Amino acid sequence: MNSVEGGYEYQGSAANRLWHKSALGRVISDESLFLTDAEMIFCHEHRNIEWPHENWMDECIKNNPKIIEEYTILESLRKPGNKILLHPNFTKFKFNEDEKTWGLRWPSDHHPRSQEPISEIRWFHSSDKLDIMDLYNWASKINHKERIAEVLIVDNELAVVTYRIQILNPKGNVKIPNKQDYEEIYKLSNIVILSNGNKFIPHEDHWKWENIGIPYPGGRIIDREMDEIISSINSIEFKSMSISASIKLDLINRGLHPRPGFKYGSKWRCYDTVLGEDHAPWLVVHPDSGPENWEEACLVSRLAAGVNKKWLYPIKENDIEILDINQLIWNYLSITRPPADSRWNNPVKR
Repeated sequence: MNSVEGGYEYQGSAANRLWHKSALGRVISDESLFLTDAEMIFCHEHRNIEWPHENWMDECIKNNPKIIEEYTILESLRKPGNKILLHPNFTKFKFNEDEKTWGLRWPSDHHPRSQEPISEIRWFHSSDKLDIMDLYNWASKINHKERIAEVLIVDNELAVVTYRIQILNPKGNVKIPNKQDYEEIYKLSNIVILSNGNKFIPHEDHWKWENIGIPYPGGRIIDREMDEIISSINSIEFKSMSISASIKLDLINRGLHPRPGFKYGSKWRCYDTVLGEDHAPWLVVHPDSGPENWEEACLVSRLAAGVNKKWLYPIKENDIEILDINQLIWNYLSITRPPADSRWNNPVKR
């Protein structure tokens, strides 16, 4: 084997089989194959290929301190039968992959020589910072190509967990209030300010606005965000809102019913039907208090999945000001566990 930057040139009778059967490496000739360092380790462990030389692994770790985690990720993906094309081998093909994509994935019965990949992959250590905007920009491009945006996380004991990144457009069937509705609420009298800054509106008649306020005997509780929304809409000039009020208005304008998500570790839980008809399918975090690293993101996602919900991270793509009360200005990113047959875990427990 000859040393090549980022890997090795494997020369032997197995080269043709490694590529045509398993899509390993990059073909140089009929008996010559470029293997990345991670692929070299995989071939040694699972294809009976000898190390390039006795001290190769030690040298590999010195040259690439992340190689153990990278190989663990590759093994997690390949052991179930997936075919994975790694970034150094993209150049031979034109798959229109994103520059930040680490690997492309095909199911076991597909091959890069004749089919398009079904997913693009990135991987992170659990301690890595969660860069939401970077993730959002990457996933938007992947989703636009109708591919799955997959992220694999590895921790200190080399345990691997898989997530899918989606840009979602949550919608509900709850009636959306109009400007006249907000004006009518604004004109209600006998409002009492509570000790926590919320307001209580005495109201004996039927309350017409399902997703405005929290019902209480004899009236309705209006929290600070809802009060800010009502005041802003009824001001002479439409006022800019805080992040919390802006997101809440956006959720309401999607036909959702946002309620406090305190019990679920989020800012809001959101119902897509009238309260009481079904469970809330969405948990929405506040951007200022969302997870900061992948360990926290995994915890939040697992908590949401445990109660059959998806958690959403609101993202304002551009610095857009609200010009109309029904304007939707927030996008929502979700980090969710994939179906059971697409959860790539490392086969060797350490």
